[in-house]
Amino acid sequence: MKLVFLGTRGYISAQSRRHKRHSSLLVSYKRQRVMVDCGEDWTGHIASIHPDVIFITHAHPDHAGGMRDGTDCPVYATGSAWMVMDNYEIRDRGNVEIRNPIAVEDLVFEAFPVIHSLRAPAVGYRIGDGRVAIFYVPDVVDVEDRAQALQGIRIFIGDGASLTRPLVRRHGDKLFGHTTVRAQLGWCHEAGVKRAIFTHCGSQIVGHEQDKLELKLRAMGREQNVGARFAHDRLEIVLR
Repeated sequence: MKLVFLGTRGYISAQSRRHKRHSSLLVSYKRQRVMVDCGEDWTGHIASIHPDVIFITHAHPDHAGGMRDGTDCPVYATGSAWMVMDNYEIRDRGNVEIRNPIAVEDLVFEAFPVIHSLRAPAVGYRIGDGRVAIFYVPDVVDVEDRAQALQGIRIFIGDGASLTRPLVRRHGDKLFGHTTVRAQLGWCHEAGVKRAIFTHCGSQIVGHEQDKLELKLRAMGREQNVGARFAHDRLEIVLR
């Protein structure tokens, strides 16, 4: 399974050479190419990626807005995401159901609900090829059934909105926003996950001294026995 980080920038105005496009991941295995998320700055550029299928984590503009004018390939999203994207020019629509795996040839996608947004409920995807699995969750306060989502995965790919300062708010008894990288490293430690990569980078990271922040992240990871790094646009990883 090969991972290409097509974009790694959160929904912020700041951008840099390393973090130019909104967060999106290309997962390829054998002849299949699956794009996960397609934010508004991907408008007009989807064809250059040649995806066979697109999966959407949630319907915020930086994750789904690039498809308003349509796309030729099938798109999979939850029912709540399709409600937000009802007027998008997408003909081939697939429905994602929670904890109901979807096979794309030899790749399998299983959606886990996450706490992130009240208006655009989100999921994270456990993605496997029959030999190795990863978990991709670019926006998150917490993951429901987290132990099962992270069990036995090779890499956790999480929310890089903030390193140590929680961006979490409350509406009544419901939380929304983004948890910290530090908290997610703790999840990995609890689950025995040895490798974590953070995408959807926020303003604390984009445009700042990347080398110093990378060293700080790696030190935080060592405290939890997790190898940690930030993703950047066009980063490629092959899982063997």
